[in-house]
Amino acid sequence: MRWLITGAGGMLGHDVVEELTRRGEEVVGLDRAALDITRPAAVDTAVRDHRPDLVVNCAAYTAVDDAESDEARALEINGDGPRLLARACAAHGARLIHVSTDYVFSGEARTTPYPEDHPTGPRTAYGRTKLAGERAVLEELPGASAIVRTAWLYGVHGANFVRTMIGLEARRDTLDVVDDQRGQPTWSADVAERIADLGVRLGPDAHGVFHATNSGEATWYELAREVFSLIGADPGRVRPTSSAAFPRPAPRPAYSALAHRRWQEIGLPPPRDWRSALHEALPRIRKEGPPS
Repeated sequence: MRWLITGAGGMLGHDVVEELTRRGEEVVGLDRAALDITRPAAVDTAVRDHRPDLVVNCAAYTAVDDAESDEARALEINGDGPRLLARACAAHGARLIHVSTDYVFSGEARTTPYPEDHPTGPRTAYGRTKLAGERAVLEELPGASAIVRTAWLYGVHGANFVRTMIGLEARRDTLDVVDDQRGQPTWSADVAERIADLGVRLGPDAHGVFHATNSGEATWYELAREVFSLIGADPGRVRPTSSAAFPRPAPRPAYSALAHRRWQEIGLPPPRDWRSALHEALPRIRKEGPPS
């Protein structure tokens, strides 16, 4: 198969290119400088010239707080861009996997993971624009597209919560970390594997919405304590606090765990537990050093 990855300069896009290369696939990765997915002619040309069997869209406007005052730009990238990609795929006979987010849900009044078909209800500009992208892809390319929602991503490439905790451990005696937001810490390399697995199955019997998060649940406080423990630091140095201590323009979901039924329907096991993934990821993250 020939793969085209947009947003290849980001954390997840980088991992998708690495995973596909490791599997011996023919893959082209385009970062933001190489392809602006909001430009119709550029998008059509990229799909036409590279002739991919499958496009993976990892390009996104991810500044959650900035989107509250810049929703038009966020919508251009998160909503209009995926529509352009889907149209180009339809025109040139390619399939499309589009990466989305837990922010399409309200994040309120839940105690069990959101199933893939649960009604959406975003509470932020970022969530609204990502939901617009989901709908655009499913409208333009039904039967030949998949939405892969993920959340709480960390990885080797780029800034993220886990790397921040490693850095702060060396500089601070104690850390106050939010303990009233619950979700699923997710290693971007595991999501890349799921995308690769889904790509070879994508078709009439494997399309629609999938949730690609590591299994289990934790709060940010619990995740920070686990990081400290795994790097040999005292987890007691991490202290719980509430979201009110860190006011942000965009409200964070109180609960954003995602269910994984669709993987089993296409013959794959649920993603592994977040602790197992973190245990494997940490040595690689520490070896890479601080983000550039």
